[in-house]
Amino acid sequence: MLISASDSGQSILYVETVADFAHDVDRLFRLYWEVRQLPQTALDIQVDFHYCKFLNHMGVAFLGGLARAVEDWGGRMTFNWETLAQKIYTNLGQNGFLLNFGCAHYPWEGNSIPYRRDRCHDAADLGDYLRYKWLGRGWVNISPSLRDAIAGQVSELYSNALEHSFSTIGVFSCGQHYPRAKTLHLSVIDFGIGIPASIRSLPANVSLSTVEALAWSLQSGTTTKQANNVSRGLGLNLLQNFVANNHGSLKIFSNDGYVSIDDTGVRYENRYTEFTGTLVNIAFQCDESYYCLMSETDSSKEPWF
Repeated sequence: MLISASDSGQSILYVETVADFAHDVDRLFRLYWEVRQLPQTALDIQVDFHYCKFLNHMGVAFLGGLARAVEDWGGRMTFNWETLAQKIYTNLGQNGFLLNFGCAHYPWEGNSIPYRRDRCHDAADLGDYLRYKWLGRGWVNISPSLRDAIAGQVSELYSNALEHSFSTIGVFSCGQHYPRAKTLHLSVIDFGIGIPASIRSLPANVSLSTVEALAWSLQSGTTTKQANNVSRGLGLNLLQNFVANNHGSLKIFSNDGYVSIDDTGVRYENRYTEFTGTLVNIAFQCDESYYCLMSETDSSKEPWF
């Protein structure tokens, strides 16, 4: 992705293909910093898709959030729809991105999990989105109880970001079912201060490294609000267990840290490309297995599958 600034004050943001998750996260973060470093006089930005052959769900959520961030910084980001490849245009119509950005193209139900922006935590509306538009479409064969439990933990991601990221523009998400790959994805992004910075705002955690702060956030029992309501952990133990059993993945990028959780375990890394906010991607395998809580099959109270 490249940015070109003209003498007229308008900048052009060239979006390249966003297809491979691991490869393109750094591109998105570099783009964020390029836009952030533009002078105020160059924040009239037009998005050009001539070089984009594919735009995955993560790219959709990120561009939507970046557009609102530019508005918050006093600029404007507009999209040149005429430069979109037809298949990308169709998908952006299906997931509601076009409608959100001024194009009278109403979404419909397909393989997309709708693009959305949340500026407050509406538990009922968000719960319906996660239960029925993400997990309840028959792509992953899970019991209603497990579906609701996972949706509840992911809802906590939104709540945490809205309460503690200090972002003024909200949380952005989008997902996609990829039939050929037999995977179901959901990305949740905020442009706030990031999980490690939020965790370190607690006096007891001020000396934690980025990796240590991310590890703290994932410990079971850290979802309880801390004193003076400054920070809380993610505590995604149920979701972590599910992705491991499903052979899926949970990836978290925040500040200069990265967490990858899958059936091989939990891995933490420091990254060279920093992002002040947080990007979470959840991927499930759409296999033939049936998943439910152990409590649905025997007397155990533990949430295993």
